[in-house]
Amino acid sequence: MVKELTGRELDALVSDGKTVVCDFWASWCGPCRMLGPVIEKLSEEFGEKAEFVKVDVDQNGDLAASLGIFSIPDVYIFADGQVKDHNLGYLPEEQMRQFFVKNL
Repeated sequence: MVKELTGRELDALVSDGKTVVCDFWASWCGPCRMLGPVIEKLSEEFGEKAEFVKVDVDQNGDLAASLGIFSIPDVYIFADGQVKDHNLGYLPEEQMRQFFVKNL
């Protein structure tokens, strides 16, 4: 299950050193709305390896800017308090699964 967080909540989770998959999105973004169900489905498959969250860039612009996020959707993987990898844009389910297999 994907939880919606604020930037502050995400910072706290990442600071704890947990492995976090974060989908940076916005409600007006068509590719974001297409990716949401894919991430939700894969969160069930990979939920034991990472915490799955999403952050609305419109409501958390400072965080998005600090990470250099200027296009969405942008899926970030954080591990040990650092950015491990990220994927910009929509990917179909199988390609997103491979991204998670590689990084989780």
